[in-house]
Amino acid sequence: MSGIKYYSEEGLKKLNNELHRMVMVDRPEASRQIAEARDKGDLSENAEYDAAKEAQGMLEMKISKLEETIRNARIIDESKLDTSKVLILSHVTMRNLKNNATMKYNIVPESEADLKNGKLSVNSPIAKGLLGKRIGDIAEIQVPAGTISFEIVEITR
Repeated sequence: MSGIKYYSEEGLKKLNNELHRMVMVDRPEASRQIAEARDKGDLSENAEYDAAKEAQGMLEMKISKLEETIRNARIIDESKLDTSKVLILSHVTMRNLKNNATMKYNIVPESEADLKNGKLSVNSPIAKGLLGKRIGDIAEIQVPAGTISFEIVEITR
C-alpha cells in the first residue's frame, strides 16, 4: 500500500475524471476488442486476441493503481493555510534580483506540477527555497547554474 499523498481539489478531481474515463470508456472498449478478436477463430494462434487480452490486463492494473491513489488521497484545506508566508498552494510573485525579471508560480503537490502552466512542485529546489518566506524576504535558491536571489513580491491563494 502506498502512503498518503496530498492534492488540491482540482488535482483530485482530475484523478477521479481519469478513473471515470478508464472505467466507463476504456474498459468497455477493451472488452469489445477482445470479443472482436475472439470472433476471428482459433484463439491458440490469434495474436490480435493475445494483444487485446494483454491490453485489458494493463488497463485493469492502471485502474487498480489509480483507485488506490484516490483512496489514499487527502485534500489540502486552503482555508486553514497561513496567507502571510509561502506554503503549498500559494501563488508567489517573485523578482530575480540579478536581472529584475518577475515570475509568478503556484506551489502545488508534486503530482500536479506543470511548469508550462506555472505550477511548481513543492519538492522542486525553487519551491523549497521559497517555503516559509514572507513578502519582502529574499530567497537564496541553489540551482544547477549557481545561486539565484529572489525577492518575494506577492503571496496570494
